[in-house]
Amino acid sequence: MEKFLQLWQRVPEPLTRPAAVFIVAIIIAIGIILSFRRKLPDAVVRLAIVAVILIGVVLFIRIHVIPPALKETGFQRASAIAREISKNLKYAGADTCTECHEEEYQTKREGHHRNLSCETCHGPAQAHADDPSETRPPAPRERKFCPLCHTYNPSRPTGFPQINPRTHNPLEPCITCHSPHDPEPPEVPRACEACHAEIVRTKAVSPHAPLECTTCHTVPDEHKVTPRSVRPSKPEQREFCGKCHRVGTQDGEIPKIDLATHGERYLCWQCHYPHMPEAR
Repeated sequence: MEKFLQLWQRVPEPLTRPAAVFIVAIIIAIGIILSFRRKLPDAVVRLAIVAVILIGVVLFIRIHVIPPALKETGFQRASAIAREISKNLKYAGADTCTECHEEEYQTKREGHHRNLSCETCHGPAQAHADDPSETRPPAPRERKFCPLCHTYNPSRPTGFPQINPRTHNPLEPCITCHSPHDPEPPEVPRACEACHAEIVRTKAVSPHAPLECTTCHTVPDEHKVTPRSVRPSKPEQREFCGKCHRVGTQDGEIPKIDLATHGERYLCWQCHYPHMPEAR
């Protein structure tokens, strides 16, 4: 009993009265449950007592312990918004950079990095905007910085420029060949695997390995320069696959089908992945 009183004295004063009320309520509820003890199985009585205690504790915490701000049901807590507004600004925004760096902005605007904010690479620049002579934003020149976005990763969008840092101009800083504000490659990629490495690796172990990419795709020269603006063509009709796979074509090594009955109205690539058709 003495230990209980010592613990009770440590409870903050605003919580002592509500806590006492809840304890009394729980005791009364348990007493009511015990009054039905002779009519109910012991297991049910014990379960009911535990449930009453848990419900009482949860209600007490919900009503008296959790701060009111945390019980708001809106998308944002008002206190969180006020806290964020009170913080000092760190990012200046691209428009602020343009006021002094018009030439770099125009170069970036017309280049492949046009959708990137200046502070993506240079970091928060509000302090630099407030006092340019005192604070200078970093200009990353190390080789390890650019591969954060451009290291090969199969989850990146098709056509996104990717490299293997271990084999692509080892030890050379990226800015040796590429202008950061308009990173045009020094030469147009000659092979599809420069951007489509995952597809090329998949096709290399498939029955379509002997085929060139241009067998099925018409690739405009502009696609090699602006791959996202100019796309290669893709087959759109079943008859395209039938050029090689229709019954009656010459090469006997290629699986043959009757286009009139095989797959009915479905397009070939609705069942077969073109770069890895399960043909054997």
